Amino acid sequence: MIIDFEKIAEAHLEGFKGGKGKLDTRNFVDDRVKIMYSTLRPGASSGLHTHEGNCEIVFVISGTLTCHYDGNVEVCHAGQCHYCPMGHSHYMENLTDHDVVYLAVVPEHH
Repeated sequence: MIIDFEKIAEAHLEGFKGGKGKLDTRNFVDDRVKIMYSTLRPGASSGLHTHEGNCEIVFVISGTLTCHYDGNVEVCHAGQCHYCPMGHSHYMENLTDHDVVYLAVVPEHH
């Protein structure tokens, strides 16, 4: 199955999960997985959240993403992956003056 994000309408979100600033995202969702091709704008962040019943894998395509994971700060660069296992908490922010583009995968565990 090919997922063409160019054919998925882009949503423009403000304050994603209680964060601040702008997140532009194209999402593929079915009953087993959510795959998000997203751009986090400079100064924007997601809100702190805990992954109950699922996990999240975030692969940075371009830019530098600051991840706050279980109270620790990690810097994730293009080509690297941030992983938040089930039962753990995180939020992400863009502390740079350039967009951060990433692909996030949230598999649903049934």
